[in-house]
Amino acid sequence: MKQTDIEPVMKILEQECKKLQLPLISDYVVKEGRNPFKVLISTVLSLRTKDAVTAKATNRLFQLADNPKDMMKLAVKDIEKAIYPVGFYMTKAKRVLEICHMLVDQYDERVPDDIDELLKFPGVGRKTANLVLTEGYGTLGICVDTHVHKLCNRLGYLKTKTPHETESALREILPKKYWIIFNTYLVAWGQNICVPISPWCSKCALSDYCDKVNVGRSR
Repeated sequence: MKQTDIEPVMKILEQECKKLQLPLISDYVVKEGRNPFKVLISTVLSLRTKDAVTAKATNRLFQLADNPKDMMKLAVKDIEKAIYPVGFYMTKAKRVLEICHMLVDQYDERVPDDIDELLKFPGVGRKTANLVLTEGYGTLGICVDTHVHKLCNRLGYLKTKTPHETESALREILPKKYWIIFNTYLVAWGQNICVPISPWCSKCALSDYCDKVNVGRSR
């Protein structure tokens, strides 16, 4: 895939992703609107956990409390019970409370819209911080998870070794009009079509543009 192919590729993804289940956070924003606090907490819970599990866990948790001040009133055990069985649920329960204490004590209950400030929170890396910016606030950011990193390299759009390198490279070449939506489209594609093992190349609408880097067996 040439860098100049990004326009037709994004147009194809825009149409094709209408047929697919959106990633958890994107789907939530479409249905409920932007809420930086819920995006932050949901993303922290989603790490190393399937979307279906995270969705049920966040619904249970937000029924108990949907803002940092009320969340602080919950005991760790209450949060653990609500979010189980997300991965590392005991650690994440503690992080949720730590985040809420920081929001109340240092940020007047408002989730910051600055990536450097977001990175100060426990359990928050660049992926989570960028997702808060793009999905929580609708501001520019490039959220790179394993799907985005893998697909950018599989397509041949980039040659990078880590998600951090991918984010830096995308900031240089990806048109800004695609920054916010890029993660949504590539995650949806990576979860449904361009899966990690044996991707569905036979029914991939991007096949003509894809270099199929490191693709061995496909369907």
